[in-house]
Amino acid sequence: MDYQYTGKLYIEVNGERVIGPGRVELLERIKESGSIRQAAMQMNMSYRQAWQFIDHMNTNMGDPVVISVRGGKGGGKAEVTPKGLKVIGEFKVFYKKFHEFLEESSRQISL
Repeated sequence: MDYQYTGKLYIEVNGERVIGPGRVELLERIKESGSIRQAAMQMNMSYRQAWQFIDHMNTNMGDPVVISVRGGKGGGKAEVTPKGLKVIGEFKVFYKKFHEFLEESSRQISL
């Protein structure tokens, strides 16, 4: 039998999930595209849902992780802030360590 430890990783603020793999991916895609709408489309997500995730992160992380300028003649844009870049970096490092731990621990299961 192939036993495996599994788990999901989130950053919680006051017991509420605020950051997880999907939201980090959203931040990365905003960083790459400069657009919330483009990032949402790439993830098959509605703009409204993407904006709700961003608003939730901005509200709960102490400092904004994304700032945006509404569209107009030149169109809108979105930028991941230094706080957002830090969130991406720290989450990815810990996420990698977490999955390495799960893989190593799974090899040692003796049931």
